Amino acid sequence: MFITLEGPDGSGKTTQARLLAEWLREQGHKVVLTREPGGTDIGDQIRAVLHDPHNAAMDARTEILLYSASRAQHVAQRIRPALAAGEIVISDRYADSTLAYQGYGRGLDLETLRTITAFATGGLTPDLTLYLDLASQAGLQRRQLSGGEWNRLDAEALEFHQRVRAGYLELVKQEPERWVVINAARPVEEVQAEIRALVQAKLNHVKRSA
Repeated sequence: MFITLEGPDGSGKTTQARLLAEWLREQGHKVVLTREPGGTDIGDQIRAVLHDPHNAAMDARTEILLYSASRAQHVAQRIRPALAAGEIVISDRYADSTLAYQGYGRGLDLETLRTITAFATGGLTPDLTLYLDLASQAGLQRRQLSGGEWNRLDAEALEFHQRVRAGYLELVKQEPERWVVINAARPVEEVQAEIRALVQAKLNHVKRSA
């Protein structure tokens, strides 16, 4: 199974992905926990360029192509081999981030982005996407208070982050069978409990269908 976690900056994706992976391993599953951009040595080098605040002059087209280059390597080297081996893959962000950030956020043509993404991924889509929803301002405040990485995209204006969130919610409407919206404003434990219940239900469904 291929599970992705999406959401605005500060929504807690990284923490929730880690907790989910730990729980699934405790249940006896083989799990690959990964992230985007990154997930491979090559992808991590691209991530450093993408997130460097000194690269403020980066063109939106350059941005999407770099994200896609990282994703192509990620799918080929990490995700597909793990899925072929029967493992569960959990990714902190995936292709939907491109549509939300570069499409709805930057205003690039969505169909062009979908074409580039299909090429980069070979058409690989998640079985389940968990969208951790949080108001943009609250998410940015969390990021600042966490003391973690503050990257080039975090530094964008609030209006950019609001467009990204609206874009995510539009993507949910387009594929409701794949997406689940989760209120990320709640305590970590509550959010994780809901995620575990959703993933267990999905695993049970897959088992029955096998």
